[in-house]
Amino acid sequence: MNRALIVIDVQESFRARPEWSRMADPDIARPVDRLVALARDRGDLVVRVLHTEPGTGNAFDPEQGHVRPLAELAPALPGEPLLTNTAHNCFTTTPLQRLLTEAGVTALWLCGIRAEQCVETTARLGSDLGYAVTFVTDATTTDGVGGLGPAQIVQRTEAVLRDRFARIATVAELEAERAAERTGGPAGLAVSPG
Repeated sequence: MNRALIVIDVQESFRARPEWSRMADPDIARPVDRLVALARDRGDLVVRVLHTEPGTGNAFDPEQGHVRPLAELAPALPGEPLLTNTAHNCFTTTPLQRLLTEAGVTALWLCGIRAEQCVETTARLGSDLGYAVTFVTDATTTDGVGGLGPAQIVQRTEAVLRDRFARIATVAELEAERAAERTGGPAGLAVSPG
């Protein structure tokens, strides 16, 4: 099975907004970098997607200079695509589906900023397109919305995705699976493949 890791909206635009101080994990770059390293180790495709809102004058307007990966993220390697989108999922306004099809990808690992928004929406659409989706919960963050705190939003997102649209996993669980693959031993994670 060919996999791709999609790193969604882990960008300076969010840090430029007041909501950044209310993110569940403002140090999101660490788990994302661990996940990127794991995907690279597996030989998986790594794709970064950045959200843009051209002409708005806000932090997502490319003219403002914030539409770039978080500074502390490890840089992309040559050949790792960097896409920009203007929708709430990574498929509609990007060539992502074409890239995945050309690479023979059948499974997606998803992580990023705004668990309930762009990451969840991408998970749902990816599932509908036939991909085996894994939502990597601790490499995903958000801030509160609608009177719910960040932890509640993440729990809600996990609940609505689990067993319907995505498998839920942590970076450590995926690392353990990789270690088990290398040794031929059990991974210790009893969930469906993804």
